[in-house]
Amino acid sequence: MRQLSIPEENIFLDKQSGKDFQRPQYRRLVRRLKPDDVLYVKSIDRLGRNYEEILEQWRVLTKERRVDIAVLDMPLLDTRRGKDLLGTFLSDIVLQVLSFVSENERANIRQRQAEGIHAARLRGVRFGRPTKPLPENFHSAYQRWKGGAISGAAAARECGMPLSSFRYQARLYEAGTSRQ
Repeated sequence: MRQLSIPEENIFLDKQSGKDFQRPQYRRLVRRLKPDDVLYVKSIDRLGRNYEEILEQWRVLTKERRVDIAVLDMPLLDTRRGKDLLGTFLSDIVLQVLSFVSENERANIRQRQAEGIHAARLRGVRFGRPTKPLPENFHSAYQRWKGGAISGAAAARECGMPLSSFRYQARLYEAGTSRQ
């Protein structure tokens, strides 16, 4: 973008996935676009990854907002050129093919991610926050709480944990699946 001498204030970067168009910077960009502006996109998958949404956004930007779009890594997708029927037809076909490829790649990424997680779990990899051992006094605090001698809040305080954690651990303890 800098090679095209685009001013910094006109460069919009989203840090989140292109899975949809609810990205803050994208929404800010669209609000700032005026008719006859040119929107430069590095590649079509940087615009989005959902086939129907890419086509819809392309239509909104080019037809309703009357903005030109230039996809830098695909010169055929430049609405400034070939505004005749044949040029529009070719760019629509290329857009549909590339949008399909983007969505398909997203599906492949998700599939590979799911397979990787499954394989890791089979190898015994645990995800999430590391578990802490229960405090040594958990059993006695639990017994007194269960017997009605103290409240759940008092038992949680004794164990040095939030009430919600105490209740969660109590359910695990009752089920015989606690960490101790």
